[in-house]
Amino acid sequence: MVDDSLTHSGRVVTGASWLWKRRSGRETWLAAGLPPVRRERSEPLGPGVRAGGAGWEMMADMHAQPISPALLVEHIADRITGPVATRAANPADGPSSGWTRVALDGPPSARAPELAERLAAELRLRGRAAVRVSAWDFLRPASLRLELGREDPDLFYTEWLDVRALQREVFGPLEPGGTGRVLPALWDAEADRAKRAEYVDLPPGGVLLLDGALLLGGPLPFDLTVHLWVSAAALARRTPAEEAWTLPAYARYAEQAAPELTADVVVRCDDPKRPALVSLP
Repeated sequence: MVDDSLTHSGRVVTGASWLWKRRSGRETWLAAGLPPVRRERSEPLGPGVRAGGAGWEMMADMHAQPISPALLVEHIADRITGPVATRAANPADGPSSGWTRVALDGPPSARAPELAERLAAELRLRGRAAVRVSAWDFLRPASLRLELGREDPDLFYTEWLDVRALQREVFGPLEPGGTGRVLPALWDAEADRAKRAEYVDLPPGGVLLLDGALLLGGPLPFDLTVHLWVSAAALARRTPAEEAWTLPAYARYAEQAAPELTADVVVRCDDPKRPALVSLP
């Protein structure tokens, strides 16, 4: 059996592979999708991270600044239209594709689709073409995503989203030299059949807005990531009883993908009508 533990000031952290990451001047250990390997470290855990047992969790040391929904849209639009949202601003990421690909990530209670619609309208007012794509329109057929049952949280996390279809129909055309011809919807999950959506031509300089849940930490190449963070208590409270079986998937996502730490913009959305911008000390 491979031991993937770490030693920090005499304490052993187990149950995950770890990666040292610096974000906005803050250093911390993050769970990472790396092959299990034993690493001995003497550095202490970064502030705000508690580890033990199967992993770690964020402590309550984040600062949240209330912001109106309208100003939140403007704030995100400023980030999208600014140079930091393009890969050209980060040469290490390679040449710019000419398009900006944005993730609006959050559980259904955070209402990411509504934010995406308002953001698309704001971008168009600023002269930027925008196309909104919902991850819920790129779910795999029921025969695949429900193969082991309708209420399997692990499959919900790893198998429901058709990542290959998104790469083929949405992200591939927006790569350098791509056509910009995007399919905004592929599959009707309720009817369990293909949608008859028309392709949309997104001109260079345009913006892709992909909204959905559990989007970060995977292979989809985003230029800007927005995470709509809902606390565990609020998520449990606002999730309908018939969807409560998904809660373990969101807990796993929080531990493994750490979206509160890795997203470019983090918004607390315990109540979507009263959002707050989150910053780390």
